[in-house]
Amino acid sequence: MRSTTPVQTARGADRPRLARSVRLRFDPARGRHVLLTPEAVTVLNGTGAAVLELCDGRRTLDEIGTVLRGRYGSVDDDEVRAFVDRLTARRWLEIGDAEAGRGQRRGQAGRG
Repeated sequence: MRSTTPVQTARGADRPRLARSVRLRFDPARGRHVLLTPEAVTVLNGTGAAVLELCDGRRTLDEIGTVLRGRYGSVDDDEVRAFVDRLTARRWLEIGDAEAGRGQRRGQAGRG
């Protein structure tokens, strides 16, 4: 059943990172990166893997876009944001922001 909680759109200052239960790995048998979640293995294309490799909780979404533009020349920031939003909605990514402090999820500041 889908959640009725509205999905918050990632902002440029947000710092996405993989959720604790999610791992990004290279699968030599497939020759591609995969995203390992408790309920599934998702085979990624090169672009998806490039974005997720940069989602380390330290880089902002704006910084991720800058790195990708340096690698590929042209990057659609809206597509990167939409990808991050989709994975956040599935709870495969967590979003931290500069205001909440490093390593804390948005809305979780001060909880311990």
